[in-house]
Amino acid sequence: MKGVKLLAALSLMMLINACKEKGEVPLPTIDVNAKTPVKELVLQDFLDVEYVPLGTTDAFVTQGMVMAIDDKYIVAKNYGNDGDIFIFDRKTGKALRKINRLGQGSGEYTSIGNIILDEANGEMFVNDVVAKKVLVYDLLGNFKRSFHHPGDTELSYMFNYDKDNLICYDTSQYFKAGEQRGKRSYHLIISKKDGHIVRGIFLPFDIIKAPLVRKGDEISVTSLPPITPYHDNWLLVDASSDTVYEYMSKENRLKPFLVKTPSKDPEILLTMGTLTKRYYFMRTIYKFYDFTRRRGFPIAQLLYDKQKNATFDFRVINGDYVKKQSVDMLSNPMNAEIAAFQVLPADKLVEAYKKGELKGKLKALAAGLSEDANPVLLLMKYK
Repeated sequence: MKGVKLLAALSLMMLINACKEKGEVPLPTIDVNAKTPVKELVLQDFLDVEYVPLGTTDAFVTQGMVMAIDDKYIVAKNYGNDGDIFIFDRKTGKALRKINRLGQGSGEYTSIGNIILDEANGEMFVNDVVAKKVLVYDLLGNFKRSFHHPGDTELSYMFNYDKDNLICYDTSQYFKAGEQRGKRSYHLIISKKDGHIVRGIFLPFDIIKAPLVRKGDEISVTSLPPITPYHDNWLLVDASSDTVYEYMSKENRLKPFLVKTPSKDPEILLTMGTLTKRYYFMRTIYKFYDFTRRRGFPIAQLLYDKQKNATFDFRVINGDYVKKQSVDMLSNPMNAEIAAFQVLPADKLVEAYKKGELKGKLKALAAGLSEDANPVLLLMKYK
């Protein structure tokens, strides 16, 4: 174990020195073992804020698990597997249509893992992770075509990549933890037409690691988001690598973005949240699980401040609340316009309004809100 940690430390030093020799800005190095002070920020100081109340009718009630946001539409589902897909107007939040194609037949899905919105082509991709199949519909809900996950892949974390392709991650490597990686790529670009692999994005590492803990025949897996939109590019993460890479879409080029220090036992994984010009919000996950108590994978949060070249714990406050109300900067990075979003339950907003705990445009919105209404979306947009 000591030899492995020494090798990782030497590799990290070589990577940093290589950047210095080329005259590049050294990679940010994130010490996941360090105790960091808390930095408090006000959301409106570094991102623009927009609120979109999702429209409510008797037949249009949703828990608001938002799956996609683009220029014209917002797509959401419920947390259970009831098959409902809700489409709202992006600007007004007006309820436009509800689609449900849940079933076992042709043109139907058995589960909804991801929904990818492609407004340019007027299509919506539903990734049925149980059936290992992607079903394509137009934006009225009419079935157009389907394709299976290519080969022996198990595709997840899909995003709209360009006019013809999707970018996604193959979680089949989780079953190969501890094995040599070989030449296979697990970050993939696949065709929207038939799902064939257009190209793989090869992240350098030798031994496959997975975000899971095994004890005898029992296995517990945690979520480690492997793809984060970053303006026109993508940040790519793998449990097998201590380096986060930026994939330059137009150049089809991979470059190191930041690196984490080798972690002690238990291993500490790192993944990306919301990113702005100055701040990188990140999550660390301890690779530990107590099978007796059925609890584990404790999470911590980190903030890298580019201006100060320093790492902090953090709390981001929404300035439209009188009392300090934290904002989730980790769960929902979105696209080149919207840095992230958060779902605000209507009943909580109505309660806060009655108590005089809101101000600004959120107060004005909540004044006309019903407790039974669909949620309100907090959109955090790049300035």
